[in-house]
Amino acid sequence: MEEEKKSLNFIEQIIENDLENGLPKDKLRFRFPPEPNGYLHIGHTKAICINFGLGEKYNAPVNLRFDDTNPEKEEQEFVDSIRRDVEWLGFKWDKEVYASDYFQQLYDWAVQMIKDGKAYIDEQPSEIITEQRKNPAEAGIESPYRNRPAEESLALFEQMKNGEFEEGTISLRAKIDMASPNMNMRDPVMYRILKRPHHRTGTDWKIYPMYDWAHGESDYIEQISHSLCSLEFENHRPLYDWYLDQVYEPNKTRNKQREFARMNVTYMITSKRKLQKLVAEKVVTGWDDPRMPTISGMRRLGYTPKAIKNFIERVGVAKRENLINIQLLEFFVREDLNKISTRVMSVVNPVKLIIENYPENTEEWLETENNPEDENAGTRQIPFSRELYIERDDFMEEAPKKFFRLTLGGEVRLKSAYIIKAERVEKDKNGDITTIYATYDKDSKSGSGTEASMRKVKGTLHWVSAQHALPVEVRTYNRLFTTEQPDAEKETDFMEYINPESLQVSKAFAEPSLKNAKVGDHYQFQRIGYYTLDEDSSDEKLIFNRTVTLKDSYKPEN
Repeated sequence: MEEEKKSLNFIEQIIENDLENGLPKDKLRFRFPPEPNGYLHIGHTKAICINFGLGEKYNAPVNLRFDDTNPEKEEQEFVDSIRRDVEWLGFKWDKEVYASDYFQQLYDWAVQMIKDGKAYIDEQPSEIITEQRKNPAEAGIESPYRNRPAEESLALFEQMKNGEFEEGTISLRAKIDMASPNMNMRDPVMYRILKRPHHRTGTDWKIYPMYDWAHGESDYIEQISHSLCSLEFENHRPLYDWYLDQVYEPNKTRNKQREFARMNVTYMITSKRKLQKLVAEKVVTGWDDPRMPTISGMRRLGYTPKAIKNFIERVGVAKRENLINIQLLEFFVREDLNKISTRVMSVVNPVKLIIENYPENTEEWLETENNPEDENAGTRQIPFSRELYIERDDFMEEAPKKFFRLTLGGEVRLKSAYIIKAERVEKDKNGDITTIYATYDKDSKSGSGTEASMRKVKGTLHWVSAQHALPVEVRTYNRLFTTEQPDAEKETDFMEYINPESLQVSKAFAEPSLKNAKVGDHYQFQRIGYYTLDEDSSDEKLIFNRTVTLKDSYKPEN
């Protein structure tokens, strides 16, 4: 039992303690509560995996709740993308709910708080309110409206609701403690005026609840047992509990807030405001650009849900913020893709190779394996002919000793085909090689069982039959930023660290089987890297995104 406890993370330990102290297991309920003001990013995957992971562990329901209290920034597009991302990660929610479902209830509770002397209408602008709050070391100044009669506040609150005041002129504040060392407790604003249409409620409301007021009470309405959020909300917990005290009924589950460390990954930013800027200034093509740290960007790049979940599991649940090396994420992506990707041949920097002693106007279909890591993956047929394409980098006229690819007078095996020998080259007027001429050993066919087929040569090259080659576009994505923490320095704009080489587009030739590829299919371009078919593809033009390189020297620590 003791060993089991040790293996629990601190959130699981909290839950286990609550169960031991009398919380019925059927009262466990979790939620993932994103604000629909942007696309979900790598940081959110941690919160998603924690909440839905606990739901799976304890067989407890998990709500997907949209904290939609700010119509200035929220859109249906973001709601749809969030829903899609959570589903793609493989999680199922119990109820889809919205903070806006509770606007009337929140308003009614606020009215009661005014009647109880716990809230008041302040007619000061927000700048003055901020000034009066002072700082943690100095007591704040009470608003001159703090002790106004409840009837006045009630009448003004009603007028606010009816849209009789301009934005920014008046607000509802909780009456707590202007001398509290916790700034969140210094009479926080509960409602402000926003005369903006809401993506769900239209123009029904002219006032909107602030996050702190809406969030905890939404948890309570839904009877969430454990409200898990990132560490930045730790000093909001006293306010969360104070608001709960105003509405809590003893026969109900009392929700508790607990905090875990956010996850930061090198070469990525997770500020929605900054991501929005990248989109607005067309540094990227949109929220789902494969260079973006968004879940939809990672999906489009070719990352898999399993890889992301394995990464989150490895990072673990901590109480202290840390910076995670992006290579760890790529390690898990590469590990998963190695197991599931079909091996294909594609030449991304082609040069023509002609086998002079191979019969003209002849083709043969050779058998090759789909995935050596998967015994059920089977084989397929690929066409071979006299004229091929190989990688330009796989040939040197004169090569150093450690060069195990093709060179004049040297032999290599063509993958799943024959052993060839380079005899001569043809060049253009600039001295660049246009064609390599070679001969082949006709008895050396892979898998034929002949003595020649058993012959060992130092290198194996991938290739594509020129006659059958499928022209494709290859998009090679690199880091979007040139530094590990692009937004760490306050003095420097993160935009200055944009990598001008973050995307390279090239024309390639692929084996013809790829014409059947579907968007999102994963492939290993042999000897090159892992690729996935992009959604920009059409029947006339196939576009492959490089997900990760084939290998990396990085190894995760145990």
